[in-house]
Amino acid sequence: MKSASLIDQLRQQILLARSRVYQVGTPTPLDCIHMDDPAFELFLKREDLSPIHAYKWRGAYNCMAQLANSGSPSRVVTASAGNHAQGVALAAAKLNMRAHIFMPLSTPRMKQAAVLKHGAQQIEVHLVGDTYDQASQLAHAYANEHQLSYIHAYDDLAVMAGQGTLADEIVMAGQGPYDYAFLQVGGGGMAAACASWLKLHYPGIHIIGVEGQNQASMAHAIDCGKPAALEKVDIFCDGTAVRQVGKQTYAICSEMIDEWVTVSNDEVSAAIQFLWEHKRCIPEPSGAMGVAAALQQTSRLAGQRVLTIICGANIDFEQLASVARRSAVGATRRCFLQIEIPEKPGAMLALAKQLPASTNIVAFQYGKTQRLTAAPILGFEVCPGSHTKLLATLKESGLHVTDVSQDPSVRFNFIPFQAQLFQRPRFIELEFHERCGALTDLLQALGPKTNLCYFNYNYSGERVGRALMGFEFADAASHTAFKAELDNAAHAYRSYRQLSPTMHSKIISDESGCD
Repeated sequence: MKSASLIDQLRQQILLARSRVYQVGTPTPLDCIHMDDPAFELFLKREDLSPIHAYKWRGAYNCMAQLANSGSPSRVVTASAGNHAQGVALAAAKLNMRAHIFMPLSTPRMKQAAVLKHGAQQIEVHLVGDTYDQASQLAHAYANEHQLSYIHAYDDLAVMAGQGTLADEIVMAGQGPYDYAFLQVGGGGMAAACASWLKLHYPGIHIIGVEGQNQASMAHAIDCGKPAALEKVDIFCDGTAVRQVGKQTYAICSEMIDEWVTVSNDEVSAAIQFLWEHKRCIPEPSGAMGVAAALQQTSRLAGQRVLTIICGANIDFEQLASVARRSAVGATRRCFLQIEIPEKPGAMLALAKQLPASTNIVAFQYGKTQRLTAAPILGFEVCPGSHTKLLATLKESGLHVTDVSQDPSVRFNFIPFQAQLFQRPRFIELEFHERCGALTDLLQALGPKTNLCYFNYNYSGERVGRALMGFEFADAASHTAFKAELDNAAHAYRSYRQLSPTMHSKIISDESGCD
């Protein structure tokens, strides 16, 4: 089928979908953020505020309502990693249909619970396989065996038409025209429908398809000239983690989308933080991809009217920890530098004094691994984009510095150490006031003879910083006198607690170190 004919059919079905989707939902808001430096208007279509906190209810309901009206069997089958499953469950409950929903075993618990909540007694969930592809294969086999209709998550005109009603709402809101639209792409259903509708009403709009790094299946299909499977798919943005796009979505997207970009997981995390700070909105990673691309492309957007879609907010709460770690790096507001210094008392204090006065340390990872050289990793909070300047400044001062912001040891907070190198160690948990210069003040108060053999600290967003610190001592007298030194330095911290003998022994045991 030629793409022009397919696009015409899709546009016609979007018009017809209006009468169906609003039986279960209402139009979602269109918000605007007025950006500075450069100045442009960023419009946000808030699908996170829909009945299932994602746009997928539109396509699922439109498709299943057509089946119900046509007298087709009242049982359907689908496969989904989460949001589409919720849409099918909602539609099944509203239309009094039965739905068999196949979901990967790795589906976040929040999405599993939401599917059961929306579907009530009308659904049966089958948790199978480790990936969406495996769940999809089993779902298709089940549908064929029982001769049931399969509700595709994206490669179906009725499903696409339902998703297209969100673009229709954008047009009907009367705030256009728009110069740019950033549309995230997984299987391509939402992007195909929205691009087709937006191009019809705003012929001059420039539409950019946004995919995640290591999951750019549509750009891969366009390079190949047909849908083709990726060997491996990153699932941080799980809502767009599709190995192979559909034939129909490929045909439409290749015609309607003008440009393709990819965004990193760090950039997506930074976009989530941006939306929290500006709108108190916490989307799931795939829901923030359009915003991530817009923030990536700001240099070309000055004076423009830019459209994005917050397509979902069904994030697993436990993923927020990973998002928070990645966001500052993605926004280039945080960098992690490994700095070599002598392994001797007072070296950490000397390093702290060499840092620029305005430097804010937000992480400190160090474990003693050599007798003569130390290489602590420090995380710095910097102005966006200025981490290279800080790196150059430190190098000019004679320090050997390496940027390790993307190193796995930073991401997983892995701190190697050689316990056998520790001399009469003592470990404490210490709380201090979260502010610039707090570390320098603490090391200064403890004196130049104090030597750190271990330090584990990460900024937590609280007003109080908490660190696990290990100190070592050249002789028994210094070890004994350390408590008095800590008490004398009380002005530089809030409180401390010495680790129990059991925990102390566990840390310095051979099994706790790295060979």
